[in-house]
Amino acid sequence: MSLEHAILGFLNYSPLSGYDLKKTFDNSVQHFWPADQSQIYRTLTRLTEHGWAEMEVMKQSERPERKVYQITKNGRTELLRWLAEPAPEQASRSAALVQVFFFGQMTDTIILEKFETYAQTIRAVLHMYEQLSGTLITSLPKNCLPREQFFWMSTLDLGIRTMQANLDWVEDMINQLKKGKVPQ
Repeated sequence: MSLEHAILGFLNYSPLSGYDLKKTFDNSVQHFWPADQSQIYRTLTRLTEHGWAEMEVMKQSERPERKVYQITKNGRTELLRWLAEPAPEQASRSAALVQVFFFGQMTDTIILEKFETYAQTIRAVLHMYEQLSGTLITSLPKNCLPREQFFWMSTLDLGIRTMQANLDWVEDMINQLKKGKVPQ
């Protein structure tokens, strides 16, 4: 997925500033597509250059000017084109699994510590996802249809299931190590 298309998707609901977009990312798709503020602003510039978004400067009393972006007709056409095309292939990369691949060179004590740390990290992510479940509903745009809400929540459900499967695997590895089932 490109950040451009994610931003177009959010602008399709309503005009937003870069700051509002960052909050929207953090409260919705962060569990599978995080974006930092500088990435968002660079992408907004590209969207306006492509003619897919327009920027309006809003004057505010006692505050700096606010730049608000809205999707254009060409931007909506691009978003719909992108949604209709096949999902792009993404290579799966995991530094943690590269470490696990070579764990045979480490002692069981060190490996057990690593897996216990992985388990703690995964539990923290699961907890965050469970909390996100409540905030995701409240952060939905006012004009979000129940159908859209269904698909938003389905991405979070996949994130929870994936993290739970990872935790199950890590806990199984911990149990095998503790029971001495790992060949020496």
